[in-house]
Amino acid sequence: MQLTETHRPTLDQALEAIRTRAYWSPHAEHPKAYGESAPADGLAAFEALRNNRFELDQPGTDGWTGGEVSPYGPELGIGYPHPDLDVLLPAMRAGMTAWREAGPETRALVCLEILSRISARTHEFAHAVMHTSGQAFMMAFQAGGPHAQDRGLEAVAYAYEEQTRTPAAADWSKPQGKRDPLELRKTFTTAGRGISLLVGCNTFPTWNGYPGLFASLATGNPVLVKPHPRAVLPLALTVRVAREVLAEAGFDPNLVALAVEQPGEGIAKTLAVRPEIKIIDYTGSTAFGDWLEENARQAQVYTEKAGVNTVVVDSTDNYKGMLSNLAFSLSLYSGQMCTTPQNFLIPRDGITTDVGPKSYDEVVTDLAASVGGLLGDDARANALLGALVNPDVKARLDAAAGLGEVALPSRKIANPEFPDAVVRTPVIVKLDGARKLWEGTDADAVFLSECFGPVSFAVAVDSTADALELLRRTVREKGAMTVGAYTTSEETERAIEDVCLDESAQLSLNLTGGVYVNQTAAFSDFHGSGGNPAANAALCDGAFVSNRFRVVEVRRQA
Repeated sequence: MQLTETHRPTLDQALEAIRTRAYWSPHAEHPKAYGESAPADGLAAFEALRNNRFELDQPGTDGWTGGEVSPYGPELGIGYPHPDLDVLLPAMRAGMTAWREAGPETRALVCLEILSRISARTHEFAHAVMHTSGQAFMMAFQAGGPHAQDRGLEAVAYAYEEQTRTPAAADWSKPQGKRDPLELRKTFTTAGRGISLLVGCNTFPTWNGYPGLFASLATGNPVLVKPHPRAVLPLALTVRVAREVLAEAGFDPNLVALAVEQPGEGIAKTLAVRPEIKIIDYTGSTAFGDWLEENARQAQVYTEKAGVNTVVVDSTDNYKGMLSNLAFSLSLYSGQMCTTPQNFLIPRDGITTDVGPKSYDEVVTDLAASVGGLLGDDARANALLGALVNPDVKARLDAAAGLGEVALPSRKIANPEFPDAVVRTPVIVKLDGARKLWEGTDADAVFLSECFGPVSFAVAVDSTADALELLRRTVREKGAMTVGAYTTSEETERAIEDVCLDESAQLSLNLTGGVYVNQTAAFSDFHGSGGNPAANAALCDGAFVSNRFRVVEVRRQA
């Protein structure tokens, strides 16, 4: 395999991108960029996977399991190998020595070859993501394809940079005055910690999964992929490609393996505390994330959990643009993103805008109208909303209407192509955010808990100052993946920025165009900060990769 010639230029560009934070991506976003036959070929490849066994030829298979049902209705009918962990885990460790000896550059280039082959099959992966997550096709194509691949490549770049900070060898000489100097020859080798466990999520199996997978693999660790039981296929395909590339490159394919659980088995909890598992990457509920952090003591644990994303609305010089931007943010993938805004903190006396003062009620009414206008056409609504990923989201949506005054009711939308899909527009609920409701130590206002899905709260606060205090408490106690704010006041802008700097929250200010608070760009934006309860790591920075390996030193007498 001509890895250096093929992939070293891409690695160099990725290294430059993470240093400059400028826009760059080697993966095309448009479906037509993959060739005229790619759409049909990708769909055919996906259909060929259905109602079949997914063979991987990995050791320790003791049975078959599956059961994925598309949020759009059809059963996938795919059977996956179920692992005998006492056989699989030792087999995974067997390849570590050769993988370590390959060094950071070779590991990085092998990872880039894996990503390249995944990229060539983006259409196939898009259907797999769509029919496990409920994302609409274009979002599944972009977020599950090139954007996920970018995040994987970004992790490889950080891994390479962190591993090569220390030279592979050094001559050391300490002067001794009139005596001969003390001289040593030192070598420094990066060594992986051990088996890395990736616990996949339902909503973004590749986008959230690739950073941890490739960060661990590039730093010398085998990776065991445990997908969410409702979203196995995208990560199973990833494992298959990785195993093929590893074998062709002369490495043990068992450096990457798949662990699919039987219904109700809870294999992630079993795996998490096994002594062979030294790294865990997890995206999902706060409850299980907290459990991992508290109980998987033998492992380095990276978690992305729940948060309460907040937008402070103080004033704007582009009222129409603000409403349009927020409406899209609320609607994209039915709000089933960890970055979707939930709470809108709006002064009850209203805000100033470029079209005159607007009362709290007017702002909420106009935001509801903007969402309604965006989703008024059912075809466009289906393309933006996708389908609800599971019944729990629908239950939260149905219950939200009873939490307060409904400013925008949710409505059902039929999907002609997939009649069984559950498609719903967002609901906006008006709530009172008076300080007395949340400032007490035992306060548990509705808006202080995450309500994952197409549910948002328009919270009337007494002032912008109160909004900032509520924002501070929310981020500190509940966490936030994103914070948004709109203001024309430099003083208020600085105050909002100070809150986010104090509480380690990623802030987007005055977005009115085609960039949205719930979108981040690999190589430039940090996803999460690792500094508040929503996540203990950021995707992606040096800290995300540097503790996945250790530098082992050997000293020799010169």
